[in-house]
Amino acid sequence: MDFHSRIAIVTGVGHGFGRAICRELTARGAIVHGCDRNEAELAETGALTGAHITLVDVTDEGAVNRFVASVADREGRIDILVNNAGGVAGQVGKPVETVSTEEFDQVLQVNLHGAFYFVRAVAPHMKARGYGRIVIISSGAGRTYSLTGIQAYASAKHALVGLTRQEAMELGGFGITVNCIAPGFVLSNPTSIRQFEAMGKEGQEALVKSIALKRLGTPEDIAYGVLYFASDLARWVTGQVLSIDGGKAIF
Repeated sequence: MDFHSRIAIVTGVGHGFGRAICRELTARGAIVHGCDRNEAELAETGALTGAHITLVDVTDEGAVNRFVASVADREGRIDILVNNAGGVAGQVGKPVETVSTEEFDQVLQVNLHGAFYFVRAVAPHMKARGYGRIVIISSGAGRTYSLTGIQAYASAKHALVGLTRQEAMELGGFGITVNCIAPGFVLSNPTSIRQFEAMGKEGQEALVKSIALKRLGTPEDIAYGVLYFASDLARWVTGQVLSIDGGKAIF
């Protein structure tokens, strides 16, 4: 997988999946432009991976448009987009009747709207060249339900699968592939770590036992899937959802 001179945008690179994706792409020759809204973590990712970093809130469509335009102006093209930014926006699971509209919308903004803003912004640049690789990070919650119990999170992750399939059909004629990864349980960020700790020893053991490979995933496991979809090895693969979960969802 040689990404020499490929221009990539990766969102949500402050830690976890995004940082690992930056590391693996740059190690294979890609010029990576990463963004996040956490300034301290963003700077650390830049230092560790060599990616170009920019402070961007993916829920701000104007900021997204300016960032994408700046990358295209600087590099002359955009070859790869990895929509990784997302999360639960600091929320916890609670009964649906107690969830406010604002809380529901906030999670959709971070996960779904941000991905849409980036796909919309890069599409003209990829169409102009007749080439593009778009990878969207959903979740196992986008194929079944969310362990977090957060209704908006499961809804947004399901919607990302729909966005993947719709844009694969729309953009395929321009030489652009659009694929999706649905990660299993990975200790990739403070939220997942807190969730795992809250399970207690018995809950943790039960979770690991439910996974065919008998271990939790790592951010690199997810990044390797991104490498495949972003490479020319996947040149005739589009509209697909790949579960990277150690064998949990298929049983």
